[in-house]
Amino acid sequence: MSKKSAKHRQSANRSNASEKKAIVLGQESGSRNATYVLLGVAMLALAVVGLVIWGTGPSGGGVTTGVAQTADAAEVRLPVAQFDDGQARHFEYKTGNITVRYFVLKSSDGVVRAAFDACDVCWPAGLGYFQEGDVMICRNCGRRFASIRINEVKGGCNPAPLQRTVDGDQLVIRVADIEGGKGYFNFDQKG
Repeated sequence: MSKKSAKHRQSANRSNASEKKAIVLGQESGSRNATYVLLGVAMLALAVVGLVIWGTGPSGGGVTTGVAQTADAAEVRLPVAQFDDGQARHFEYKTGNITVRYFVLKSSDGVVRAAFDACDVCWPAGLGYFQEGDVMICRNCGRRFASIRINEVKGGCNPAPLQRTVDGDQLVIRVADIEGGKGYFNFDQKG
């Protein structure tokens, strides 16, 4: 037997083995296209789910949103009873060309708390927080903050505290304090 025919047989055996392997592993050209189509459909489904979850905006997750502002007011007043269910409510305050976002909730220890919907670390992402049970979770880094720590701990990824007082049955937040958080929402300066 010549060296050429032995090499030809080995090459043919390798070719047959490669074809069999491709068939067993489903790597035939037809199934490869089907795999790409399925992968594309899966990616599209994930994108839709992402839009549903993240596309609800910074308040997301079925949380009530509102604009807590009256013309030329020096303070924002909200009924304390509005927060009795422990659910965080997200609000917006427009000042110039910047919209300041903040949330208010009654923590598990019964204290009504307020914080900007941003922190010192993740504010450039503009994603804010959402509530899960008794914690607020950063939409950017995923860190979790117990409700009783909101407005108590500041710095890092903790929700930036927003000063508030309770006057009878009203939660009072000074407009000057809200405007003091503009830097967290001025996305022209991020970076």
